[in-house]
Amino acid sequence: MKTADTQRPRPGSDILRTALRRNVRAMASGTVLMGLYQAGETAFPIALGLIVEHTMRDRSLGALGLSIAALAVIITTVSLSWRFGMRVLQKANTTEAHRWRVKVAACGLQPVARDTDLKSGEVLTIATEDADQTADIIEVVPLLVSSLVAVLVAAVALGLADIRLGLLVLVGTVAILSILSVLSKRIGTSTREQQARVARAGAKVADLITGLRPLHGFGGNHAAFRSYRKVSTEAKHQAITVAKVNGAYAGAALALNAILAGAVTLTAGWLAFHDLINIGELVMAVGLAQFIMEPLKLFSEMPKYIMIARASAERMALVLTAPPVMNPGPERPAEGGDLEIDRVRYGELRNLEFKVSAGEFVAIAAYQPRAAAELASILAVKVPPDAYEGAVRIGGRELAELSVEAVREHMLVNPYDGEIFAGTLRTNIDPSGTGRMVHEAVEASMLTDVVALHREGLDYGVRDRGANLSGGQRQRLSLARALAADTDVLVLHDPTTAVDAVTEQLVARGVAKLRRGRTTIVITSSPALLDAADRVLVLDGGVIAVEDTHRNLLATDEDYCAAVAR
Repeated sequence: MKTADTQRPRPGSDILRTALRRNVRAMASGTVLMGLYQAGETAFPIALGLIVEHTMRDRSLGALGLSIAALAVIITTVSLSWRFGMRVLQKANTTEAHRWRVKVAACGLQPVARDTDLKSGEVLTIATEDADQTADIIEVVPLLVSSLVAVLVAAVALGLADIRLGLLVLVGTVAILSILSVLSKRIGTSTREQQARVARAGAKVADLITGLRPLHGFGGNHAAFRSYRKVSTEAKHQAITVAKVNGAYAGAALALNAILAGAVTLTAGWLAFHDLINIGELVMAVGLAQFIMEPLKLFSEMPKYIMIARASAERMALVLTAPPVMNPGPERPAEGGDLEIDRVRYGELRNLEFKVSAGEFVAIAAYQPRAAAELASILAVKVPPDAYEGAVRIGGRELAELSVEAVREHMLVNPYDGEIFAGTLRTNIDPSGTGRMVHEAVEASMLTDVVALHREGLDYGVRDRGANLSGGQRQRLSLARALAADTDVLVLHDPTTAVDAVTEQLVARGVAKLRRGRTTIVITSSPALLDAADRVLVLDGGVIAVEDTHRNLLATDEDYCAAVAR
């Protein structure tokens, strides 16, 4: 069940506000330190101007020594404030990015509505790049404030020398930001589109990797490559567009900043020429004109980063605001309870009705694969209860009354294409690291030969998606993980389609022995698993057409015999 924070609508602006609110203390500390840094940088040309003025007027070694000491203090302040200010801000940035990555990943692992049209590759991009770019707002705001401090200090210092110089800096800064704010909006739009296209390209790669072997099997790999190249080319063109916009923005910012610095320098020179300011004030003005280019550059880049952060936050909102498949209830099923399907109508299922008692081992022989897949999806809570007619009850309580976590803790549905993760055999079987039922699950799933084959045993390294394992080994590894979970109710969907007949017999016996006294449902056409079950339900035409033991059905039902005989 998602938390209330995750369930409520969270547009991009709300995500940014949340990030800012959570890091107020770090941002305040960072702003003070970075403000000291910028003030120190600003003080440097001011101090140089004062040194020149007093040295020319007093011409004493004491004044020179005092000036050098003042410069040393300024340099030390600049160095330490930058060091510790950036440390505080980057720590907060990294921590906030981690929080959003975890939150997006948690939402991605929960069943969500599919109206967002996001694939796993897109969710991955959102959980990485977009989370990082959203968290950049933690650094952007303090740097924006500190840059503003530097510009204001420079304007005040120049204004004390001559009011026209101070006004020139203030008016020029407002003009620069007004012009750049228009460009930053286009950057935000272009960046949002680029992120979407890159995410689609990533999703395409993930899909192709998943289906690589089947594609090779029927020669579709070339067509798939062309499809990916098209998507990737679109992403490339959009990236070039974004680069052009960013280049135009950076060029415009640099040119405008240089024009302002030049205007301040020329104005100060004109004032000095007419004896309206002294030589020390001229040195200060020229130094500040050069200095303010850095904070102005930083200040002018902030709107761009804000637009990028907002675009990323809006993409994260696509995941975080996606509604759950079901509105979770507060109840939990009773331990070891029955499983009841009561007149369920969905897709190929037509008034499907059956009951599995606690501790029973039941096999379901589905003549139509689609009906089997739809039943597995309903039990796995991948289909919302309001999307089908009828009811599913666990321990006497309807599925809609139970939280998703409670359902999954009580009942595990293991798909026929269970995912294999990079790691080891052990971490795939026991992801939580509890160590419970691992060895029993390995024996029951007949994964013992894979463990014995490698010197590392259960610590043998497994590549992403089980690339270094055969199809049968991956299937048995997925089965071992399901058995090791030791849930009250276990639903297996075609767990032995990729193993040979001898191994299948041994797996059937192992599963029946390990799950004795625990409710187990196997959706399968495997004769070995059907024979190991207490009874077999024949799913045909969306209903349970007949039920009996496997051997009785073989002797009395020709359709059943033809469907399961191998």
